[in-house]
Amino acid sequence: CSSLAIGTTTGYRLFSLSSVEQLDQVHESNEIPDVYIVERLFSSSLVVVVSRAKPQQMNVYHFKKGTEICNYSYSSKILSIRLNRQRLVVCLEESIYIHNIKDMKLLKTIMDTPPNTTGLCALSINHANSYLAYPGSATSGEIVLYDGNTLKTACTIPAHDGPLAALAFNSTGSKLASASEKGTVIRVFSIPGGQKLYEFRRGMKRYVNISSLVFSMDSQFLCASSNTETVHIFKLEHLTDSRPEEPPTWSGYMGKMFQAATNYLPAQVSGMMSQDRAFATVRLNISGQRNICALSTIQKLPRLLVTTSDGHLYIYNLDPQDGGECVLIKNHSLLGSGKMEENKENDLQPPVPQSYAATVARQSTVPSTSTMPGYSEDGGALRGEVIPEHEFATGPVCLDDENEFPPVSI
Repeated sequence: CSSLAIGTTTGYRLFSLSSVEQLDQVHESNEIPDVYIVERLFSSSLVVVVSRAKPQQMNVYHFKKGTEICNYSYSSKILSIRLNRQRLVVCLEESIYIHNIKDMKLLKTIMDTPPNTTGLCALSINHANSYLAYPGSATSGEIVLYDGNTLKTACTIPAHDGPLAALAFNSTGSKLASASEKGTVIRVFSIPGGQKLYEFRRGMKRYVNISSLVFSMDSQFLCASSNTETVHIFKLEHLTDSRPEEPPTWSGYMGKMFQAATNYLPAQVSGMMSQDRAFATVRLNISGQRNICALSTIQKLPRLLVTTSDGHLYIYNLDPQDGGECVLIKNHSLLGSGKMEENKENDLQPPVPQSYAATVARQSTVPSTSTMPGYSEDGGALRGEVIPEHEFATGPVCLDDENEFPPVSI
């Protein structure tokens, strides 16, 4: 989560999130208006864009050079795009297309998927566990888990009673979080087995539309935001494993009795009792707007990032020990005249606009950037550098060589 891509009515912008105080604009393009999807491949120079002018066409650009790598057209409007170092996934309302990102060849078309009007799908950022999750039903909360490497269905997970509203993998592709349209319960499942690991309740008083689910890179926290003013952060821990022995008090005794009693209650009832309250919360000063969240480490401290559709980035401090109310430390405007980092010679680049904001999570299968020779987190994020070969699964994408991506039009 070291960079941010936003679409506007006039183009698109890419930012680097290397410090709290300064938001570095890496690139701005104003050639194509009303682009509603913009996805960047980690900190590389590859950007995928979709415009409202041509909602059925995906354009893949090398933004640093200002060149189009290729474009593909589909049978209906593109609703979402997901990518990692192995796969590029295009989601339409009733079909999903899986491309090999190394040469953009179409590997698989999943046809006749249940109506998915919001383009809900999730792709693991870990290319070794390149799992794809999407709704298996338009009326219930069934999740289809699809293996993007073997191109086969791994399993189906009966996650919720009602239709799905949000899906998110953790950084290693070993966990999947989900929420239904009711938005009251968030569940976490093991991947690829599909066993339920955690269940969190974000409120019972009202139904909400959860717009963003995201794990922290170490998978210790899960953040959920909605159309309300409250953002919830849950801690993924089994309290029974770490809870100290309670003193022999009346309340402690009754607590143990109550906990034991849940073993004899119907699953639905005992499940309600075992819900964990949010570990930390944020109360935004806006409500009713779409927003996207990320849990990131900036300047060596854990932060919560909230990007809202009115063009603001809010940065909060997160206390990983005690949780509680997160403190707002910075508010950036994303639509003002951002500071342009060096390389202004490449302004002739494909553009992207409109109200879609996405935080791009960096690969985290390695412990730190110091173990990746030749890769600079800040430099790569700022200059759109090519991802080194050793960070790719079998056969690198060479974004400096257009021969790797011959222009394609279908």
